[in-house]
Order: sequence, then C-alpha cells, then structure tokens
Amino acid sequence: MKQQGSGPVPIAFVMSSCHAGGTERQMIELLRRLDPARWQVHIACIHASGEWLSRASEAAASVKEFPFPAFRHPHVLLRTREFIRWCREQSIAVVHTADLNANIFALPAAAAAGVAVRIANRREIIPGRTRSQIVAQRAAYQFAHKIVANCHAAADRLRIERVSAARIATVPNGVDPGVFSATRLRRPLRRVTIVANLQPNKGHDVLIDAAPEILRHFPDARFDVVGSGPERTKLQARAAAQGVAAAFAFVGYDADVPQRLRDADVFVLPSYTEAFPNAVLEAMCAGLPIVASGVGGLLELVDDGRTGLLVAPGDPRALAHAVCRVMANRALGERLGKTAAQDVQRYSYSRMTSSFELLYLAELNRRGAPLGQTHALAS
Repeated sequence: MKQQGSGPVPIAFVMSSCHAGGTERQMIELLRRLDPARWQVHIACIHASGEWLSRASEAAASVKEFPFPAFRHPHVLLRTREFIRWCREQSIAVVHTADLNANIFALPAAAAAGVAVRIANRREIIPGRTRSQIVAQRAAYQFAHKIVANCHAAADRLRIERVSAARIATVPNGVDPGVFSATRLRRPLRRVTIVANLQPNKGHDVLIDAAPEILRHFPDARFDVVGSGPERTKLQARAAAQGVAAAFAFVGYDADVPQRLRDADVFVLPSYTEAFPNAVLEAMCAGLPIVASGVGGLLELVDDGRTGLLVAPGDPRALAHAVCRVMANRALGERLGKTAAQDVQRYSYSRMTSSFELLYLAELNRRGAPLGQTHALAS
C-alpha cells in the first residue's frame, strides 16, 4: 500500500456508468472541478461505458472497471475483492458513490478496505425501485459516514427510510449558468421542449395526452422530446393514437442541450416523481418559462407563479391549461423566464464543489487524516 503524505488526497468516485443522465452529469462536473493540488481523483465504474466517459477520464489519475451483470451473479464477489484490493493499492482516503448500484456495491467494500471516509449519494425519491433494491441500499447506507441528498425532498425520503438525521447532508445540484444563458427572440411561444430520459417517471405520457388540447387552441404548437430511453417506442405509439404524432419530434440523445434550449419557447417537465432535476436548472439559465409537476424537489426549485407554473402530477388537463396560459400571454412567459434566470444564479458548480470539499475535509478531520493532508486542504 502507498504511504499517504502531504500530497493530494486520493478520492474515488464510484458510478454505475458514464451514460448521459442527471446523476452522471453532476458527479462528472464535480470531479472535474476538484482542485488537483488537493485531490487525486480516481474513477471506479461498474461498467466503464457511456457518452461522458472520456470527459470524466480527463480529470482522473485512473479509471477502473468492476463489471458484473447483476448483484446475484457470482462475479459480484470477485469484483468486490478486486475493488477492496484496488482501494488499498491506490490508498483511497475518500470513496464517494454516485447512485443506487454504486451505493450497494462500493460502500460495504470500501469499509472492508479500510477507506477512512465513505460518502453516499441520494439523488432520487423512489422511481422504479423494487423493495429489494430499497432494502439493499438501506443496508449499504450503514457503511456510509454521510449520505448526501440533492434536495430536501430526497433528504426527507432518507429519514422515512430510517437514516439518522446526523448522517444526512444536503447539497443541491449545480449548473453553469453561462453555458445555457440565451437571449430570447420575440416570437410566438409555440415550441415546447422536454429534456429527460425516456423513463416512466418523467411523465412524457402526460405531455402527449395534453397535446390535443394545446393544439386545439394553438395549432402551430410543436413538441421537441430530447432524450433516449426504453419508453421511446411506447411514447411514439401513444402520440400516434392521440393523433398528435405530426406535432412531436422525438430527437433522441443530443449533446448540445444548450442549443435545444435556445430553440425552445416553453420548457415542460411533467414528472410523477422528481428530486432536483438538472434539466430544469438548465432551462432556468436559458430564461425559459417552465411548466412542471409540483412534486419533490421541483417544489423547492420552481416558485409557482414567479419562476414557473406548477401543476398536479399525472393531470393532462392541468398541464395543457398551464402551457396554453403561457402561450397566450407573452408577458407572463417573459416574466417567468427572466425571474427564473435570476434565481438560478445561486446554483453554481463552484458552490456545489465547495460544499462537497468542505464535507470531505470535515469527515477526514473527524477521522484523523494525516496532518500534512489536512494542512494542504485547509490552505
């Protein structure tokens, strides 16, 4: 094992993969922004794949894969041993897990490896999770010193799952406002955009069911669905069944989300459940009027009537009414977008990174990090 001295502290980020997604974006932006004089970043992936792997790798001293197809597969024990050995070889002082699978796999293994500080993530409420997954993650949390929620709703969910308040921290997601800021063109507000993976909890079906009413009032309305996922075929069939397929463009994954938002007039996110969505942060930066479900972290992020309009989840009529209200009133749309762009400035990546660094430092100090490391971090 390497001896830890006064140099950068070895920290490992553990992710299921680097495919495009909100959790992956936040973790990759975090690890890229850590001060290399203070932190030596390592990345562990269950599957070292995805559109953003190369971007993550640019900031890492090493990238290691620990692949297995499922937790009941016999390879899990082998990969666990390999992960323990890898943590010891790299003298990892902090392990920060990104998502459910990473939490379950890496937290107990990091404890077995003697990793001094173990940080878990909670970036969702409960979408698509089986009871066994929730139970397994709750068990894995016992090996974490802190579980970081990205909104108060996610923190509340942790308390419901009997995680003690002392072990919960809340750090909201970050965004780079400059990348998404845009000068809105004075044109009719007709292009509706949703940016979200095509998963059941995101509520694309609600938007499709709301579309006939929107098109009845505004026949020139168009809907851009940005994102990929398992629901695409089903959603396209639903649009056809509703007779609105010609108004919908399922564009798939697009790396240039800023341009998509510049082309948009109204942003919607009719999720059934939600934590603290990056897509809404980005739409706020772009100065778009937002219509979203009043659930989870969206209640914290969107101030109804001031920075956007909130509607009941799963209610196509309410969604259609809110979208039509914005389309019919340019002044309202401009006011919502302008106020949202001002409010979102408080959610910067630098603020998020600083919050995590302070958390890592506090936990290292609590567990007796070498003086050289502590001085290096505090300077």
